[in-house]
Amino acid sequence: QVQLVESGGGLVQAGGSLRLSCAASGRHFSINAMAWYRQAPGKQRELVATITSGGTTNYAGTVEGRFTISRDNAKNTVYLQMNSLKPEDTAVYYCNANIVVVTTRYNYWGQGTQVLVSS
Repeated sequence: QVQLVESGGGLVQAGGSLRLSCAASGRHFSINAMAWYRQAPGKQRELVATITSGGTTNYAGTVEGRFTISRDNAKNTVYLQMNSLKPEDTAVYYCNANIVVVTTRYNYWGQGTQVLVSS
């Protein structure tokens, strides 16, 4: 069993910064692509950023230039550095990972961490 545990959410004023972390734990697994999604109240979950095992990144247009996704493969951890936060960034942020356990590929989600940006 693999678990993704997120941390780093909270309340911040507009223009501020937060750093989210998501650590994978378990046995006999390897991680392929990782991503961050978010879901605002009353809206569908949307993709924020992705990063491959080789470090190639992609961002949603709404966050490009403000958010940075990175990963530490040795720690099985993905990060999301969020700068110049806006009230519209308020959402529950979810970590996602494509993980191979032994020989089977799974898609795992974290429990979510709340980000609240005040104006």
